[in-house]
Amino acid sequence: MNSIQRKRWFGLVLVFFVCLIGSSTPFQHLAAFPDELRLFSGQLKRLDYGVPVHAKITVDPAMLQVNGSSSRSMSVDLNKPLSLQSTKAGSTEMSLKLFGTIPFKTVKVNVVPDLHVIPGGQTIGVKVKSAGIMVVGHHLVNEDNGKKTSPGEVADVHVGDLITMVDGTAINDVHKLASVVEQAGITKRHLKLTIKRSGKLVERQLLPSYDVEDKSWRLGLYIRDSAAGVGTLTFYAPDQGVYGALGHVITDMDTQLPIEVGDGQILQSHVTSINKSQHGEPGEKRAQFVKQSRILGNIKRNTPFGIFGGMTDQPEHGYDNRKVPVAFAEEVKEGPAEIWTVIDGQKVERFDIEIVHVTKQSVPATKGMVIRITDKRLLERTGGIVQGMSGSPILQNGKLVGAVTHVFVNDPSSGYGCFIEWMLQDAGVLLKSANKNLEAA
Repeated sequence: MNSIQRKRWFGLVLVFFVCLIGSSTPFQHLAAFPDELRLFSGQLKRLDYGVPVHAKITVDPAMLQVNGSSSRSMSVDLNKPLSLQSTKAGSTEMSLKLFGTIPFKTVKVNVVPDLHVIPGGQTIGVKVKSAGIMVVGHHLVNEDNGKKTSPGEVADVHVGDLITMVDGTAINDVHKLASVVEQAGITKRHLKLTIKRSGKLVERQLLPSYDVEDKSWRLGLYIRDSAAGVGTLTFYAPDQGVYGALGHVITDMDTQLPIEVGDGQILQSHVTSINKSQHGEPGEKRAQFVKQSRILGNIKRNTPFGIFGGMTDQPEHGYDNRKVPVAFAEEVKEGPAEIWTVIDGQKVERFDIEIVHVTKQSVPATKGMVIRITDKRLLERTGGIVQGMSGSPILQNGKLVGAVTHVFVNDPSSGYGCFIEWMLQDAGVLLKSANKNLEAA
């Protein structure tokens, strides 16, 4: 065998061993060591990778302690669990050297201020006033010449548009718009509409038409300025005076587009009955507002993760009004959990569920987890997840981890949940992370 052949065989053998090592379980565990870690101040986090390697770890002991040590550098056995104890908020780094000499990884560690909130579960009534007049359809006006036309469609006003101003004046009340339309119709004057469309402002000129059958001036538009419904309170942060609810965006019933909130209220509600979910047909909670329409708070934001605002009056009948810690998205695991919700009156109860799938998310996204109802009593009473249950808090190992968002139509015992982290960000009680590459720990 000549030297060229020997080099070729040596290269093949070397590639084989590199591939073998790279595919080995210990190496894969070592490669899974995170690039970034997040902890709440005072939180104890355990890392368990089961790698038969010794390493030297260097940290700032004023912010982070490893295995209870206050030393800056220490030798650890990565085949055994590592415990990390955060001491104060801030950012630091943790460097690892394999066998004490080979640089392996520098882990960014972000410690955020401790955060505890009160889980909800109470059924709430939701009243939303839009930030303008919502266009939900076109209709034909019967003119005196026998023609039928839609002035709004002629003026290039689209379904889904939000009319924010008329003749330079802000408007979000259908009744007030009616008098403006009548005056413009009588004087044969075009209305100048300022419209928000797909996040951009456009202007249109619209001349009202007189409907000879209704004997009134019309725009040829179906319009709406508000919406109402029932949902579930997810959490209340008493230190910040804010809440989060629903776990999903409120959309207009006709256009299915998100409602831009101008104002709104959440009110205490009472569940009167439940229409049980069946295969292919989701059920729903039927509820009514408590007498005197007790207002609990306002609505300031309507996002993909629910509604948020200030809470001025804490709702009654909570399951447990004690604050609990919250979990980052990467802390949620597949396994047993529970939801808090109401199925009768105003009584919040705990029900067993299983988190059957967790989606790795480093940036806000809906459908973070798949859950399945395992509680026999809840299944017998509701058939699983019903409309109005969205927002029910999900707790795992004593931490608030998420909220129920949607039901699977063909399997009402299962549905989606969102991570509580994203709701806390939208509520303004948790700073948005700049991290784009988090790993589950």
